[in-house]
Amino acid sequence: MAPHPTQPPPKSEAPALDRGLAILELLDGAPGGLILTEISDAIASPKNSTSRLIQTLIDRDYLQRDEATLRLSLTGKLLRLGQPRTREVSLVECALEPMRALRDRLGETVQLGIPIGDEGVIIEKLESTRAVRIGVNIGLRFPFHNNAPGKVLLAYQEPQERARTIARIPLERSTARTIASAPQLLQECERVQQQGFATDFAEADEGIHCVAAPVRDRLHGVVGTIWVSGIAGRMPEASFNAVAHEVIQAATAIERKLQS
Repeated sequence: MAPHPTQPPPKSEAPALDRGLAILELLDGAPGGLILTEISDAIASPKNSTSRLIQTLIDRDYLQRDEATLRLSLTGKLLRLGQPRTREVSLVECALEPMRALRDRLGETVQLGIPIGDEGVIIEKLESTRAVRIGVNIGLRFPFHNNAPGKVLLAYQEPQERARTIARIPLERSTARTIASAPQLLQECERVQQQGFATDFAEADEGIHCVAAPVRDRLHGVVGTIWVSGIAGRMPEASFNAVAHEVIQAATAIERKLQS
């Protein structure tokens, strides 16, 4: 299905820049990608000029084209530009070594995420060393209510902001264990703050468990979250506390680098 046309942009001194940004925003809401005609129609721009803008964005590594389907999609460049930094060091640069150590200790998939609006987004991943592993993509967005990293990002918001967020986001049920009510989610946020980590007992996907911890910057604000995802049989609920100890240790190592 073709995307709906966007509203005409306000008058601008840089109309080409407006159209370029409109392309990025449009593709942000189309994880499966779009073809040139769909993009041109959606932003109400001629195909020739849209094609030139798209080529520039490809050349600068903001977009990628599937040569088989000709569908265009975002690369991870915007995530790399937007991630938290301390001086010249990015969050991912600070996190890679602790993430590798955590992955090697536990053998499970390790991921790093940051908040963007009312969602989290994965900015780095290291896959499990096991034969059967959980596949995830950098750039994947996740809600705040039905998984461990989302709960961390929600729990450490300021209380008034957290209440507004919970009132705003859809509490859709993914499995029978998903928290789908605001009072329960607020209670879960309090538990996350008290224990310093969050868990996901197959609340987003059947058979998948997660344990996440916050990552803080130099001002002790939570700028991201690190978590481990594992198949339930390999990472049962009884192991959550032990896994959390390892995840918190990795988060602390990232913070030391980020805060130095």
